[in-house]
Amino acid sequence: MLLRVRDLQKHFAPAGKAAAIVRAVERVSFDLDRGESLGLVGESGSGKSTTARTIIGLQRASAGSVLLDGVELTRLSNSSWRPFRRRIQMVFQDPYASLDPRQTVASILTEPLAIHGLGKPRERRLRALALLEAVGLSARHFNRYPHEFSGGQRQRIGIARALALEPELILLDEPVSALDVSIQAQILNLLKELQERFSLAYLFIAHDLAVVRALCPRISVMYLGRIVEEAARDDLFAAPQHPYTQALISAIPVPDPVQEARRERIVLQGEVQSPTSVPRGCGFLPRCFAKGGVANDRCAGEVPELDRSGPKRRVACHLNPPS
Repeated sequence: MLLRVRDLQKHFAPAGKAAAIVRAVERVSFDLDRGESLGLVGESGSGKSTTARTIIGLQRASAGSVLLDGVELTRLSNSSWRPFRRRIQMVFQDPYASLDPRQTVASILTEPLAIHGLGKPRERRLRALALLEAVGLSARHFNRYPHEFSGGQRQRIGIARALALEPELILLDEPVSALDVSIQAQILNLLKELQERFSLAYLFIAHDLAVVRALCPRISVMYLGRIVEEAARDDLFAAPQHPYTQALISAIPVPDPVQEARRERIVLQGEVQSPTSVPRGCGFLPRCFAKGGVANDRCAGEVPELDRSGPKRRVACHLNPPS
């Protein structure tokens, strides 16, 4: 197992305001093997990006465990993190903000190699040129600045930078959400090609289930800092068990107008609860359209655990308990 996350928590506590603790990530657990893709989906504010930033060490975990090949990452100092930076990288959501406007593409791609002392200047240059080719750009882009590129091209540069140190795992934080639909398809196809070519593992974060469906054979659904359902892609879309997952899938556009008119659209009422005032029981209860079930009292007073409801499925719902 390449990555093993267990009961990961990230809380933010403003100074002098103990009652206003933000529970951004709450007991998140999942596994990710070499060469595998796992999609992490949910509304904005559900804790997806914070989970990724905590895994990669950009933010300190409040509790829990992150194991990379059996090595605990949450207890590493900044200096001890350095060898693991080569093994785990991240592609950020905004291709405009994630690249330094003062650096050329050459500098952006060779800097990670220089920091880790890999190769001589000529070797770094050749490596950077090979990375550009791998992501669909060319040598003529080498000495240009980020402002000279389109959004899709900038994201390709961001992907090339993530590949520079030959990582085993890449965390993709909404990598196509800021791009046009046609460009999204190109970037998703590129990610598939790179995964096969370099045997990469992906943790793909998105709020769009349709995008995740195109890349990830396994999907975890996150709500209010917790994973509420995890299943194989086909099983999840064929028979979602958690009410929140059902609502997300019902919102995916269908190209056939006849089919679109016939299907049931689930519209959730209200907004995601504030992570500073998480309900006592199930976090989804204030918006749950399945109220009135036999487990309603438990929903209000007991947090549902993420338990197995099948060979390859886990769900956290008192109304759909594990079999």
